[in-house]
Amino acid sequence: MSVAPARRAAYGVIRRVSEQGAFADRALHGAVADLSPRDRALAMTLAYGTVQRRRTLDHLLAGFVSRPLERLEPSVLAALRLGLFQLVFLGGVTDYAAVNESVELAKAESRGGGQLVNAVLRRAAREGAAQLASLDDRTPQRAAVLHSVPDWLAEMWWRELGPEAARALLQSVNTPAESALRVNLLRATPEEVLAALPAGSAARPAPAWVRQPGLPELPDVLVLDGAFDAFGSELFARGAVMPQARGSAVVARTLAPVAGERVLDLCAAPGGKTTHLAALMGGAGELVAVEAHPGRVRALEETCQRMGAGHVSVRCADARTFTDPRPFDRVLVDPPCSGLGTLQARPDLRWQPSRGQVVQLAARQAELLRAGALALRPGGTLVYSVCTISRREADEVVDAFLAEATGFTADGRWQLLPSVEGTDGFFIARLRRA
Repeated sequence: MSVAPARRAAYGVIRRVSEQGAFADRALHGAVADLSPRDRALAMTLAYGTVQRRRTLDHLLAGFVSRPLERLEPSVLAALRLGLFQLVFLGGVTDYAAVNESVELAKAESRGGGQLVNAVLRRAAREGAAQLASLDDRTPQRAAVLHSVPDWLAEMWWRELGPEAARALLQSVNTPAESALRVNLLRATPEEVLAALPAGSAARPAPAWVRQPGLPELPDVLVLDGAFDAFGSELFARGAVMPQARGSAVVARTLAPVAGERVLDLCAAPGGKTTHLAALMGGAGELVAVEAHPGRVRALEETCQRMGAGHVSVRCADARTFTDPRPFDRVLVDPPCSGLGTLQARPDLRWQPSRGQVVQLAARQAELLRAGALALRPGGTLVYSVCTISRREADEVVDAFLAEATGFTADGRWQLLPSVEGTDGFFIARLRRA
């Protein structure tokens, strides 16, 4: 029996993520290059869904397999996870296809593995849905199994948000992420982009922030309701659009730069916020973008060129020790973080950070915030933002800074949640220097 191209590609991605620590999006990009658009979409659904739901799948598999899962060959475990995901989570796929093609994938990689996969998945086809329905999220630990996250993450959100909000958030991180485009006002208008979108790629203006008073609106952002390959489009090639979540796009508007000012983006790559700042400045003034990695510096320079941000000066430097002889009117500090607000779009990320890494990241974020504050002129504005949902990296960093800094006050704080606002989770704080 042959295996559908989408399943074969998804199987390869799942194995690369679990066995080599590959990033799912990068592994998928190479695996689906030669597939049709329909097969690419199915491969992404299968690969991302299986990686996201790994903990739940393993919990169910443990009830169907007589030996510990860690003793299974990696190729067999990957086939079991892929097949079980289709059986219990993916509608529109026949049990026959899910079971038999998973068996073929295992047979090609493991001697005798096909028989085990066949027996386990046939039983799972009968009992898997009932076993899944028996799970609940009454406690953080049970919620971690049901919603497929590490225990420490469910416990942290339970503690910081409360049980009801934590449950809603945990449920949301396994749903598809909202797709949005930021129109680059240096190249086009929202009306021009709407007119240029292909048939079937419906889009609408970004909705208002109902539960976030004081957060700026997004007149240059469109929310997509249909499929659209933004990175492969002519609009992207000429710099008219940037795929960017609303949670990310609101950061630059919160800093609110104007033409003629000196603005610093202290952690600039890959450039979504940098080029947004440039557009809000109308291409006039001085925008300094700092990035430590030479390769990312080159990519950032190419992005700025493509998007017409000619007044951006990219500096290759460690942001923690960056200095400039003249102070800046506005500073953006958007440091590396745990990324826990982006789990919908990055399926493998939930398995990468740990509780200890969050603590380490917070220490570095505090250093970067202090560096940004030193570069700001009196009377200037600083925005600190992280794409995460973690008080240790958010409020606690800002509170500690305000306790030790002289002359700084908080002018607004916002925590966006995917379960509430429907976009990536972001923490944003706007600070003023007296």
